[in-house]
Amino acid sequence: MFEKAIRMKLRFPHKGLCTTEDLWDLTPTVLDDIYKKLRKEQKEQEEDSLLTKVSTSKTKLNLQVDVVKHIVQTKVIEADVRKSLVEKKEQKVRILEIIATKQDESLRSKSIEELNKLVENL
Repeated sequence: MFEKAIRMKLRFPHKGLCTTEDLWDLTPTVLDDIYKKLRKEQKEQEEDSLLTKVSTSKTKLNLQVDVVKHIVQTKVIEADVRKSLVEKKEQKVRILEIIATKQDESLRSKSIEELNKLVENL
């Protein structure tokens, strides 16, 4: 799909025109606006007829819609993965803090003689 879009040198309606590669730099919200414009244009061009063939502009428009849709879906998945990684990292930090607290409690409960032996072994 992307090879075809690049070979066709597709341009998308955003502040003038932007390339297929430029879409990756846009936010999902902006991409959604582009998608809405393309879908509106797609609906305007829709004509149900058994006798006419699909025009190349219709095919081009379908490809544009598919490209934008794919990029948005990919960006949403990537954002979810990043969010999940951040949550896991925060949870790991909390667990390590709890472990450190429990180790401190364990050391505090030891007698002075036991603590001196531990210091000597270090």
